[in-house]
Amino acid sequence: MAFNQPEKDGDHERRLYNPYQDLETPVQKLYQLPTQPEYLFHEESLRQRRSWGENLTYYTGCGYLAGASSGAAKGLFDALHAFENGDTLKLRVNRVLNTSGLTGRQWGNRAGVIALMYAGFDTGIVWWRDTDDVYNSVASGLATGAIYKAASGPRAAAVAGAIGGLLVGCTVGIKHALKRYIPV
Repeated sequence: MAFNQPEKDGDHERRLYNPYQDLETPVQKLYQLPTQPEYLFHEESLRQRRSWGENLTYYTGCGYLAGASSGAAKGLFDALHAFENGDTLKLRVNRVLNTSGLTGRQWGNRAGVIALMYAGFDTGIVWWRDTDDVYNSVASGLATGAIYKAASGPRAAAVAGAIGGLLVGCTVGIKHALKRYIPV
């Protein structure tokens, strides 16, 4: 039944209540939101990057989520291979949940710490150089890998730093290629 359509109720007509009848504004104008971000100060609009707090939160959260998800998948795979013939359904479910939770938590914590270190180095290098480019990301990856494995010795730290730099370099390269060839 449409709004403001008269409805017969015996001898007299009654109208349905329309909460928008006194508004002069069309409904379409209510939902036209701005597409540009709004800034309080002009200096904020000149910098097109996240703040250090947003960086730490974003990278740490994404790292933990990715690590926990992949760790839970590995734990599920390990638990499925550890089944024995005499196990009951309750014991199998318990094994899957325990193994997935343990491995997911361990991997998530490791990945979260690595992402936290990366975000700190990235924010520090951007502040120091006062520019945001690919070199900052690669240097942050190198420093993160090297510091993360520093306790294992200089050779392990150098290898981990090189792997970190390569991973970040490949990731940034793929991101730029996707931006260039796949318009979003």
